[in-house]
Amino acid sequence: MATEDIGIQGTGEATAVVPSALPAEESAVEELAEDIAAEELVAEIETTAAVRTRAYPVAPGVRLNVRRGPGTGYGIVRVLPEGATVPIFCQRPGTSVSGPYGTSNIWDCIANEQYVSDAYVRTGSDGYVAPRCS
Repeated sequence: MATEDIGIQGTGEATAVVPSALPAEESAVEELAEDIAAEELVAEIETTAAVRTRAYPVAPGVRLNVRRGPGTGYGIVRVLPEGATVPIFCQRPGTSVSGPYGTSNIWDCIANEQYVSDAYVRTGSDGYVAPRCS
């Protein structure tokens, strides 16, 4: 606890030492500092994730099937409209597919349990452009 000397020195009078902050106030200040630090950390993580996740265009004129897993054997969740762009959070190998951008066994995870074939997404690479899905 911080203290503050309010006595008069050199006069021979008694010097009183009083707390400059009450324990409850110190605790509240510490909790506030921890909350601010936690909020700043969350904001930094969200910003970093947003920077790392790019949106890539789907091949022109294509309505692309979005599947539950990395392969044509998985059910279709939805169909992306022509002109769509997709974020790629991670990638994993799966069924090999031929599309406008070649033949690839890479599947792009664009949302939780939602995958599209990389052969239909213009990433500018024949390889992985995002981390592998765990």
